[in-house]
Amino acid sequence: MKLRVFFCLAASVLLATPAQAGGLALSPQAQQALDHIYRGDPDAGIAAARDIERAQPQSPVGFLLEGEAEWWKFYCAACEIKWGQFDAWHRAKEPEDEGYFALADKAIDLARAQMATSDTADMHVYAGLGYALKARLYSLRDEKRAIAHAGVAGRAEFMRALELDPDMADATAGVGLYNYYIDTLSAIARMLRFFMGLPGGNKQEGIRQMRVGIEHGAWMSVDSSFYLARNLRTYDEHYQDALAVAEPLATRNPHNPVFQLLAGNLNAELGYTGKAADYFRAAQNSQAADSACASRAREVASSFLASLPH
Repeated sequence: MKLRVFFCLAASVLLATPAQAGGLALSPQAQQALDHIYRGDPDAGIAAARDIERAQPQSPVGFLLEGEAEWWKFYCAACEIKWGQFDAWHRAKEPEDEGYFALADKAIDLARAQMATSDTADMHVYAGLGYALKARLYSLRDEKRAIAHAGVAGRAEFMRALELDPDMADATAGVGLYNYYIDTLSAIARMLRFFMGLPGGNKQEGIRQMRVGIEHGAWMSVDSSFYLARNLRTYDEHYQDALAVAEPLATRNPHNPVFQLLAGNLNAELGYTGKAADYFRAAQNSQAADSACASRAREVASSFLASLPH
């Protein structure tokens, strides 16, 4: 499991760099689309993303936003409980996957076309994010070769972005994810990392860098919060630290069932039964626009509620 998750995130990470305080310069329209996605309405995010695609057909931004929205729909619909933990562990191939990959490829191609005219850090970051979108879904489908290929390609884009602009907090967040995951790999996975020529990392440095992404990232702020909280829970069993990251995310986005389930799961692990029940009920009553997400959230929340001590 750790190996599969690592390769998923390797698409958007690179070697350790100092913490930076500059992020991507997102337009108000792009920020609005991200807000829709993270507030629990990815369909509204898709509509906003397509408006950007029509207005700026040569920009990768709209296509990346649409892919981001689709990813969170996929993630929510695939969520389940294993070993007492809430997460998306596996997803079979579905017909809509090809459209998702097409969005990522379109974003990568458009970013590269703009690089040919002006080699900017932003465009390399956008290309790297495109590869990251591909790697996420390959990860859920457990396609290791495809994950590794996307990871190597994305890493190269992020490395070039930092060469052009070291003050890129969104890239620093990706670095943090890499540093964290590479330091949690099993012995077998470490051997595979060696043969693939991937750089090593440091978990504590990774945590620090993810916090930079939370505080200063434009695109990666919410993703950094979610993955840091989830990782501290899953791999370190630092439930209190994870809760400190997850609860603000759930509070700011009360209609996102994914964030409510994560906060509820962490409260339950810590024995805060009353608060856990509140979060699970919020997920259970979520009015998520995506029917598959809403249905799965209700199912998972109901299972958690039934497991709480009375």
